[in-house]
Amino acid sequence: MVVIQKGQVGRKPTGGIYKSARGRRKYEMGRLPAMTKIGEQRINTIRTKGNSRKMKVYVAQFANILDPKTKKYIKSAIKTVAECPANRHFVRRNIVVKGAIITTEAGRAKVTSRPGQSGTVNAVLV
Repeated sequence: MVVIQKGQVGRKPTGGIYKSARGRRKYEMGRLPAMTKIGEQRINTIRTKGNSRKMKVYVAQFANILDPKTKKYIKSAIKTVAECPANRHFVRRNIVVKGAIITTEAGRAKVTSRPGQSGTVNAVLV
């Protein structure tokens, strides 16, 4: 399934509909969100505009956790999602997004990366 982001949106001041002067373009194409879950690691690479790459984490098993006191990173297994200010239903479904509070073996941590775009789950101990 492909998500299309429209170029011109809305209506004229008179209430009429704008007639499109052209069709859809590939650079206007959107994609479905990764909805990163917890389990056995699964990552996919996607080609973006300019032949760049985006790593999408569909299922995450570990997180790189920064300890602010020692200024060192720890690789720790993710147990569950404790809180999520983006969407309260993500807690119930264990979906990891930026800003979510996750429970790990090292303790509770706040996710600072975007797993659906960066390819890793980075977090800071709370």
